[in-house]
Amino acid sequence: MGSGGLAGKTVIVTGGATGIGAAIATSAALEGAKVIVDYVVSPEQALAFATTLASEDAGSVEAFDADVSKVDQVQALVAEAVRRYGRLDVLVNNAGIETRQSLLDTTEADYDVVLGIDLKGAFFASQAAARQFITQGGGGVIINISSVHEDWPMPGNAAYCVAKGGMRMLTRNSAVELGEHGIRVVGVAPGAVNTPINAQTAADPAAMARLDAAIPLGKMALPEQIGDVVAFLASDAASYVTATTVVVDGGLMQSSPGL
Repeated sequence: MGSGGLAGKTVIVTGGATGIGAAIATSAALEGAKVIVDYVVSPEQALAFATTLASEDAGSVEAFDADVSKVDQVQALVAEAVRRYGRLDVLVNNAGIETRQSLLDTTEADYDVVLGIDLKGAFFASQAAARQFITQGGGGVIINISSVHEDWPMPGNAAYCVAKGGMRMLTRNSAVELGEHGIRVVGVAPGAVNTPINAQTAADPAAMARLDAAIPLGKMALPEQIGDVVAFLASDAASYVTATTVVVDGGLMQSSPGL
């Protein structure tokens, strides 16, 4: 994009060092934002990513270690953004994990890990960000990176679908609650995206052929295509968009009965 729609704004991207999160952080930085990339694993990779991105004529980019399933660490993440840059303008709840297990096979530990990162993390990060938005004044934006599976069943991935379904309602309910404070909350639901989570499918020509055939636009999304949508929704150009999910799936949900 590169139009400067986020110039001067402070943006947190959870799970922002790899995959879709890295693409979102890149799009925001290239729009002129000051970005804090949250990570949990591979600090060297996160720091290298932040350093490289900051050198590419982009906005300020820094990395911060916080486990979003821990409320105190989420609160520390928001506090760090304010300490470094004086305010927070945009939170992107991107951190996510899936176990690809059925309802019958999911253990309590598996469930807790998925729901803790994917839904609890988004809930309490939204709470911390909203409190900061209200304290500083001027509104703010929360973007929840959901999935087509917030609506679309995916047999064999029960906990993930439950988490994304919860994120769908978190988006709507928090947007209604927070609208009076000038805070927008928008969901983004990607379909199949060419990231490491889909590496196994991408390595199987037959599986890729089936997937491509199911997508009206004929191919998986690139991470930067999701990043650019998020950057737009976070900008003032989308100032009347809230309490909804923007589906970015190449038409997949309308053409296939499920994956």
